[in-house]
Amino acid sequence: MQKSITINNFYKDFNFEILNSSEFKEDAVREELISPILKKLGYKAYGYNKIVYSKRLQHPFVKTGSQKRKINIVPDYLFEIDGKYSWVLDAKSPKENIISGDNIEQAYFYAIHPDIQADIFALCNGKEFIAYSKDKKKKLLFFQLSEIDQHWEQIEKLLSPDNFVEKSILRETPAEYQTKKEFLYDKLKLPKPIKVKKQAVKRHFGVHGYFTRQSWDILQHYIKHFTKHGDTVLDPFGGTGVTATEALILGRKAIHIDLNPLSHFIVNALITPVNFNKLDNQYEKIKKAFNKNSPQTKQEIIKAKQKYPYPANHICMKGADVKTVEELFSNKQLAQLAFLKHLILKIKDNAIKNSLLLAFSSSINKLNQTFHYTKTGGGGDSAPFRYYRYRLAPQPADLDTFSVFETKYNRIVKAKKEIAPVINQSTIKNARILKGTATNLNNIETESIDYIYTDPPYGNKIPYLDLSVMWNAWLDLEVTDGDRKKEAIEGGRLQKTKNEYAALLSQSIKEMYRVLKYNRWMSFVFAHKDPYYWHIIIDTAEKCGFEYAGSVKQNNGQTSFKKRQNPFSVLYGQLIINFIKKKTPKAIQKFQLGADIYDLIIETIEAEIAKNNGATLEQINDELIIKGLEFGFLDILSGKYKDLTPILISQFDYDTQNKKFLIRKNH
Repeated sequence: MQKSITINNFYKDFNFEILNSSEFKEDAVREELISPILKKLGYKAYGYNKIVYSKRLQHPFVKTGSQKRKINIVPDYLFEIDGKYSWVLDAKSPKENIISGDNIEQAYFYAIHPDIQADIFALCNGKEFIAYSKDKKKKLLFFQLSEIDQHWEQIEKLLSPDNFVEKSILRETPAEYQTKKEFLYDKLKLPKPIKVKKQAVKRHFGVHGYFTRQSWDILQHYIKHFTKHGDTVLDPFGGTGVTATEALILGRKAIHIDLNPLSHFIVNALITPVNFNKLDNQYEKIKKAFNKNSPQTKQEIIKAKQKYPYPANHICMKGADVKTVEELFSNKQLAQLAFLKHLILKIKDNAIKNSLLLAFSSSINKLNQTFHYTKTGGGGDSAPFRYYRYRLAPQPADLDTFSVFETKYNRIVKAKKEIAPVINQSTIKNARILKGTATNLNNIETESIDYIYTDPPYGNKIPYLDLSVMWNAWLDLEVTDGDRKKEAIEGGRLQKTKNEYAALLSQSIKEMYRVLKYNRWMSFVFAHKDPYYWHIIIDTAEKCGFEYAGSVKQNNGQTSFKKRQNPFSVLYGQLIINFIKKKTPKAIQKFQLGADIYDLIIETIEAEIAKNNGATLEQINDELIIKGLEFGFLDILSGKYKDLTPILISQFDYDTQNKKFLIRKNH
C-alpha cells in the first residue's frame, strides 16, 4: 500500500453550522463534502479508479402498475476498480438518518444487486459517514465529518482504490497460507486443470508482446498448490516474467532467468516501483515536446535521421524479407521513433525512464512494416509474433506514432498500479531478475529452491533471440554469439540440430535438479507434437533422480494464429509434466509391449474418441503422450510414429465443424 497522506484541516474553509439550514440539501452534500473525499482518495469520473454516477438499475423483484413495469433504482455513487464494482455510496441530506432505518436498507440493497455485488456500502449525510460490510453484520467505519482529520488513515485504508486492487490481485488470503505452515510437500497431489481468464488482469495482458506467455491464473494455481508463503520460486526460462510476478504477488520470493535481454528488460521495467506522479509529469513533458518538434515533413524526417540514432543491426535470419532492422521501418517511423527515444533517454530517474522505454518498446510491435492487421481492423500483430519470421506486410499500416505510444503508456501505468500495493519498495527485494542460461544456474545455490515452474522453448518452433532482434536493437541490448550457443532451440541462426537442442534441454533439467530442494516439485510445461522431445525430458529427469508424478492437460486459454492456419500440426493446449525430487525415486512404470505398437496407438486413439464422443488433435496427442510417459514407449512413438496425421486421416473421420476425429461408421 502507498503511504497514507496527512490531512490537516480537511474542511478548513467549510462552516459545519450551515448543515442546520433547510437550504443545504443532498446535492450540496455531494458537491461540498463528498467530492473532496473522493478526489483525495484518488477516484475520477473516468479511467482505472472510476466513479459511476447515478447508474440506473432495474429492481429485480418489485414491479408496479397493471402492466407490471419494472421499477428503476439509482445509487448515487458506484466505485469501479479494474472493471469490478467495489463499494457503493449513497448521499443524503443532513436532516436524514443514516444510522438506522430505511436508508441503510436502501444502500444495502444497492450493494447486493445482481448487477453490482459490491463488498462495502456507505452513507453520508454531511454530518456523519458510515460504512458497512455487505452482509450488514459489521460496521466498518463511522465518524463525524467535522472530525475527518482524525479518521483519515482509517478511511484511506478501507476505501482507497489501492485497498481494492490489493484484494483483487492477492489470490491467496492470510488464512489460506497460515494453514500451510506444516503442510507436507511430498504428500501433495497434482492440481486439477482450471478454466483460464487470461485477460482478467492488467499486469500481463497488453503490457508488451512476446512469443509465448503462460496465463497468470495457471501460475497462481500451481504456485499456491506447491508452495507456502515465503518459499522461493524459480523460472529458468522466464520469458515475460509471469512466474516471477505471480510468485511475488502471492508473497513468495522469485528468481527469473532468461537468456534474452529483452526478457530481462521487460520484467525489470514492469515490477520496479515508481512514483506515479513523477512518471505522469515526465510523460506530459515528452508528449508536449514530441507534439511540438516531431519530424513530419520529408525534410524534417531526413534531418531527424541524421541527428538521432536508430538501429541498423543485421537480422541474419532464414526466411526474413529484409537484411537489416532499418529496413523493417519506413523513414517516417525511423525518424519519429528515434526522436521519441531521444526524449525518453534524457530522463535521469531510471525507474521512470525504463517505464517509458517499456511503453516505447511495446509500441514497436505496431510501428513497423511487418505489422499485419486482422480482418476486423485495428488489431493484429507484427510478423515475428504472428509468423515467427520477419515478413513484410502486403499493406503496411501508417499509424500515428504518439497515439500508439500513449495507448501503451496507459496500459503500463495500469499494470504497474495493479501490482504496486503488493510489489513495492518493501517487497521488491524478494525478486531476482537475471540474464543467464538455464544450462548453468551457477548463481543459485544447490538445494535452495522450493518450486520450479517453467515453460521452455519447444524445439524448432520459435528462435527467440533471432526474432527479438527488432526490439533488442532499439533498446541497445546486446546479444552475443555466446548467447546464441547457449540458447536451447533447434535451428536458428546457428542451425542447431535436434541432438544439440536435446543436449541443452537435458543440461537444463540437470541444473534444475541440482538447485531444487528434496521433496520439492518441478512443473515442466510442454506443447510439442514430436514425442521424441517428451522422451528426452523424461529420460533425463529419471537419470537425474526426479520421480515422475503425472501430467495435467491444461487448456492455455487462447487459439493462436498458427493453430488456425495449421489445425493438424499445431497443438492448442499443453501438458504440464510434474516431477518431485526424492532421495529414493520410483522408476516410471515400464510397459512390456506384447502387442504391436501400431495396434496400441489405434486402441488408445479409439478409446479417447469413444470417451469424449469425438476427440480433437490435442486430446489424442495428450493421451498418447501420457500413456507413453506412464508405460515407457515414447521412444518407439517418437521414432516410428512421429507424425500421426496420416494415421488419423486414413483410419478416422474428421468433423470439420467441431474439429474432432470420429470413429468411422460400422467400426
